[in-house]
Amino acid sequence: MLDNLTSRLSRIAKTMRGEARLTESNTQDMLREVRMALLEADVALPVVRDFVARVKEQALGQEVVGSLNPGQALVGVVHKQLTALMGGDLGEGAAELSLAVQPPAVILMAGLQGAGKTTTTGKLAKWLAEGGHIQQGRKTGKKKVLVVSADVYRPAAIEQLRTVAAQVEVDFLPTDTSQKPADIARQALDHARRHHHDVLIVDTAGRLGIDQVMMDEIAELHAVLKPVETLFVVDAMQGQDAVNVAQAFAQALPLTGVVLTKLDGDARGGAALSVRQITGKPLKFVGVSEKLDGLEPFHPERMAQRILGMGDIVSLVEQAQKNIDIAEAQKLATRLKSGARFDLNDFREQLQQVKKMGDMGSLLEKLPAQFAQAAAQVQGGQAEKQLARTEGILNSMTPLERSKPELIKASRKRRIATGAGVPVQEVNRLLKQFDQMQGMMKQMKKGGMAKMMRAMGNLRGLPGMGGRR
Repeated sequence: MLDNLTSRLSRIAKTMRGEARLTESNTQDMLREVRMALLEADVALPVVRDFVARVKEQALGQEVVGSLNPGQALVGVVHKQLTALMGGDLGEGAAELSLAVQPPAVILMAGLQGAGKTTTTGKLAKWLAEGGHIQQGRKTGKKKVLVVSADVYRPAAIEQLRTVAAQVEVDFLPTDTSQKPADIARQALDHARRHHHDVLIVDTAGRLGIDQVMMDEIAELHAVLKPVETLFVVDAMQGQDAVNVAQAFAQALPLTGVVLTKLDGDARGGAALSVRQITGKPLKFVGVSEKLDGLEPFHPERMAQRILGMGDIVSLVEQAQKNIDIAEAQKLATRLKSGARFDLNDFREQLQQVKKMGDMGSLLEKLPAQFAQAAAQVQGGQAEKQLARTEGILNSMTPLERSKPELIKASRKRRIATGAGVPVQEVNRLLKQFDQMQGMMKQMKKGGMAKMMRAMGNLRGLPGMGGRR
């Protein structure tokens, strides 16, 4: 989403080598680049002006120490100010949900129609129910969550939330379009207390635009529910309009945080940089995919690193720890250490572990820029399809064929290719790649890291692995 901003800022570092310090003259052109990059990313003009002024103030006269060149020094200043712009100046705990109250802790969702409130309600409920919540750096355990819809104007809204709640396996309170939103709120609060729910999430009505009736209604709901968190859900693809909407909601409601949805879209993404500055409230979550596990807590410093092409390795590791079955991985490692051969059954299991990590696009975005670009080129932007095709070929084999790939001769290859719906060449390519992987596994077992790296170099020459076809 912020690719253009990333590429512009990375060019800055390349054009300032050889200077002894950052001065008025050698930073002026660079600051112009920063300004243009932010404006092209659809960041609000007042935010851009303030940001550039602060970068200039911090950068001028800064000594270039150690192995840094002026471009790197300026990127360091930009990183620091980007982090502050997105909420890093509010402190570590600002982006955490504050649920330390007498249950039920009420979360009120607000925003325009189409911003993704209902889906985000389901994602947030799933995240809480699975124990994702962190308070003061510590996980607080799984929560018993109740969701309810106070949207009585859109006929499908209540049914949509019922469906989402069933998918994420949390409790849903049925309501009716004939009820008043304030009565629904009282009923939900009473139900949550009587059934000992830890958290009550209330989805509210949206409009296609701001109107006074809508604002009065949500203000009344706020007065009834007294929520511990009032989250403003905004679509990252709205651009400049998102800032205007954020201002209107911030004036009408005591917001506690912002959720930015559709961050995986192809919009320019300036809302991510503008909305916190305009509302004065921290970004708490970002929606990174349409799947119901596609909600991530927002970390200003990590996002600043991604924008500057440094990647977000911490989030990548956290995503791996959350989704990968550590016991299975240890079992495979123990088996290989004992001398067992790495076969196609193991390969299929590893592929399934990778799939559990979620959308490949969001995984690649967390890599440092040079690796993300290389990975995208290797897969030609078709990572998900490539995985599905590979899994299809493996599933078309018998367990015996997967355990003894040497059995797979011409007639078996034709049968496997027909079963997977791919040409025979695809099966040959997979088997060739697998032979290379087996060689790498043997080198790892012997501790021959240098030989393993050479084997990885050979892999690049294979079709579909970055080499020529």
